[in-house]
Amino acid sequence: MGQPFHAKWRYKDVRELQAARITEAVKDMCIEANYRLSPDMLKVFSDGVRNEESPLGCQVLKQLEENLKIADEDRIPICQDTGMAVVFIKAGQEVHITGGSITSAVNEGVRQGYEEGYLRKSVVGDPIERINTKDNTPAVIHYELVEGDKVEITVAPKGFGSENMSRVFMLKPADGLEGVKNAILTAVKDAGPNACPPMVIGVGIGGTFEKCAQMAKHALTRNIEEKPEKKWVRELEEEMLKKINSLGIGPGGLGGRITALAVNVETFATHIAGLPVAVNICCHVNRHAHRVI
Repeated sequence: MGQPFHAKWRYKDVRELQAARITEAVKDMCIEANYRLSPDMLKVFSDGVRNEESPLGCQVLKQLEENLKIADEDRIPICQDTGMAVVFIKAGQEVHITGGSITSAVNEGVRQGYEEGYLRKSVVGDPIERINTKDNTPAVIHYELVEGDKVEITVAPKGFGSENMSRVFMLKPADGLEGVKNAILTAVKDAGPNACPPMVIGVGIGGTFEKCAQMAKHALTRNIEEKPEKKWVRELEEEMLKKINSLGIGPGGLGGRITALAVNVETFATHIAGLPVAVNICCHVNRHAHRVI
C-alpha cells in the first residue's frame, strides 16, 4: 500500500511567505508610486520638455516637472487623485502564503498605505449606492501563477480622469493593422484634454473582450525604455507616438507637440473571428512601483 498523499509532499521544496510581508510591501508601494514617478518616466518627461516647440506647451510641461520635484522632495502626492489601486501579482507555485490570504494581505497593504501616506480615498463600495469605503479598498487585483518561489508585485494607482477616456474596440479581422491604428487614434482624439496630457497610452491587442483590456492596463507598467520583441509591435508603437504627437492636442490640451510621452503595446493570441483592441489612457502621472519578495 502506498503512502498517503500528504506524506509524499516534499515540504522542503515549498517556501513559506508570511502574508504580513506582502502587506508591508504593498503599503510601501502605494506611497512610493503616489509620491514619485519611476526613473524611466522622469527621463521621458524631461525629453518632452526639451522637445516641446510650443511656448505655452513648454511652460505647462515645466510646471508639471516642478510639481514632480516638489512632490518627491516634500513627500506629498503628485496628483490629488491618488487613484484606485490596481495590483498585478505573479505568484510562484512553490510559495505557500501563511498567516492569511494573499488577497486580504494586499487589501490591508492598500488600506495602510493610503492612510499612512495621507492619500485621497477615492473608492466607493458599490457603483450605484456610491458610499466611500474610506480606505481606498478593495484593490483591483490581477493574479498570474508562475514557476518559482518568489512573489512579484506591481502596484499601479490609476486616476479616473484618464481612465474614463479609455476604450475597447471589438474589430473584425478584416480591419487588420490599419483598423488597430485607427482605434488608437480615435481613442486619443476623443480623450483630448480630458485625459490630462501628455499621456501614456497602453494598448492591448488580441485575446478576448476582457483580456485585451487587462493587457492595455498592464502595458502602462512596462518600462518605457524596454522595447517589444516583435518588430511589427515596435514599429506600431513608434508610428502611433509620432501620429499622436501630430494631433496638436499638446500639454494640458493647450496645443503643442507633446501630446503623448509613450505608447506601450501588448499582444496575445485571439479567435479567428475577432480582433479585440483596448486603449487604456493614462495622464502624465503614470504611476507604478515594483517589488519581488
